[in-house]
Amino acid sequence: MKRKSENKAETAHVVTANKKAEHNFELLETFEAGLALLGTEVKSLREGQADLSGAYGRIMNNECWLVGANISQYEMGGSVNHDPKRRRKLLLHKSEIRKIRSKLEQRGFTLVPLRIYFGRKGIAKIELAIARGKRKYDKRRRMVEKEQKKDIEKGMRKYR
Repeated sequence: MKRKSENKAETAHVVTANKKAEHNFELLETFEAGLALLGTEVKSLREGQADLSGAYGRIMNNECWLVGANISQYEMGGSVNHDPKRRRKLLLHKSEIRKIRSKLEQRGFTLVPLRIYFGRKGIAKIELAIARGKRKYDKRRRMVEKEQKKDIEKGMRKYR
């Protein structure tokens, strides 16, 4: 299944990706959002100083927020540096926020950040997904299938 914003992310400069998201969650629907950042945060992102592990999205007061993302302080920032763990506002359309809210109100769904990247115009964007947590046996089954596929490909190389 091709994601809506996958083409945009391929042409952009990816700063950081949440590698564990696809392993821990079943991704149902993706969204692209802008990030409301401070100047030192943008400079830090351009250096690749960000971490999305443990981050999630939350809707409060009809606004979408990124909670738990770590954007390191900019080395040359001095006294005007930002708090690395602060909440960051996500820029989405109202219709998208309503759609996300209706899903999140259902039991078992969460809003997971997948990657932060700079778009073609140089603006920081984030790709989010509405996801459902995977069970342990689902993860194991996926790992076994992956290993079997790798073994089959190895065997086929001998006959080519």
